Amino acid sequence: MSGLPSATRDWLTGPGLTRLWEGVRTRLESNGVQATGSLRLTAVNAQERNDLSLLLGKPLTGTTVTVRLDVLDARLRASAAALGLRETLEELGPPLTDRRAARADVAARREQVWSSLASSLDASPLADREWPRQWYDLSRRAGVPRGVRPEAAIGTLRQAVHVLTALLGPERNGARGRGELAAMATGSAHGLDDGTWLARLVQRGVALAHGTEFPDDAAGRRALWRLVSVTPDEVSSTVLAYGLRPDGEGWRERALRERAEHHAEAHLTPRDLHVLRLRLPAGTLIHICENPRVVEAAADAACVQPLVCTSGSAATVVLTLLDALAATGCRFAYHGDFDWPGIALANRVMRRYEALPWRMGAADYEHLAARSQAEGVPQLALDGPPVGADWDPDLAPAMTALGVALHEEATLELLVDDLSHQV
Repeated sequence: MSGLPSATRDWLTGPGLTRLWEGVRTRLESNGVQATGSLRLTAVNAQERNDLSLLLGKPLTGTTVTVRLDVLDARLRASAAALGLRETLEELGPPLTDRRAARADVAARREQVWSSLASSLDASPLADREWPRQWYDLSRRAGVPRGVRPEAAIGTLRQAVHVLTALLGPERNGARGRGELAAMATGSAHGLDDGTWLARLVQRGVALAHGTEFPDDAAGRRALWRLVSVTPDEVSSTVLAYGLRPDGEGWRERALRERAEHHAEAHLTPRDLHVLRLRLPAGTLIHICENPRVVEAAADAACVQPLVCTSGSAATVVLTLLDALAATGCRFAYHGDFDWPGIALANRVMRRYEALPWRMGAADYEHLAARSQAEGVPQLALDGPPVGADWDPDLAPAMTALGVALHEEATLELLVDDLSHQV
């Protein structure tokens, strides 16, 4: 039941007092819900001036009115409303929110997160070491990720201490898989997947304990796990290659050469690349393509040139292989899609490996676009903002002018022809 008489409610909710109640509500919610201080209303119209005069019990004549909240509270208590300012506002609208108390509560809960972490570290076998204090400071400065509630944050930080104790404490065990470790700590084999907050916390602790920089790429993070005898997943991702003939008499090197001799593609995992000795003659030209269809066509045509496929955006395993080949002095030539994501990827690969463009110039694009149109091939419209090509300033304007995207299949027979000839 309402505590306000209906006639009083109707009058208080009239348009002449709307701005007053909005301003008072904001003021009370910000000052601890206390009827103190004052509110200044400007550009007061005739209706507002009349209603405010009646409410405050004094004539108002100007266009600016200052309302003392303690006076307004007293007037409401003595009026037909018979309620204080806070109670009146809650009768007229939703309950008031004490934002000051809410902020204090958030701060207290945030402090509880870090005091809980400090207690967990103090109670752990890591308490007498220097790096956990650095880890605590870095973790606190980084803060809790957006959207993680304090209760969940406390749980994750405790899990991090548990994992770090298992990896770096006095009773650490031998090698184990990351999924196994995650299941032990969190109940889920994916609890330490790359990119999770828990994984970042643990990796930061491992890096500090070993006096190394925190890595900014997937390969570096896998190396960090290996420092504490944790084996990350190194078999599910692969890089597609063709025609690689490395030196060496290990069975992996022999297997690659045999697949090359039989014109068969190879799918190499990070685990393979970790143990393979990819020694190729210095100066070997490695062609790089974006689409697996190019590798398939090269194998079908028994091409003789080595080829590596990025399979789209060049995942870490692709870069790991290319890095290993670059370390032996290999040279590179790159071809990709003639669309804006394809140009962006080409820029990244060419910058990283100083690769030459492989049929990727403006003239190549214009020739292929004209041929596909003459052959009646459906035209695929370019989508997204233009991307300049580092190797040819005329390419982006030519693509913008024609507005046609061309995938590698449009160049397939030319690429296969190039790969068929010995350099």
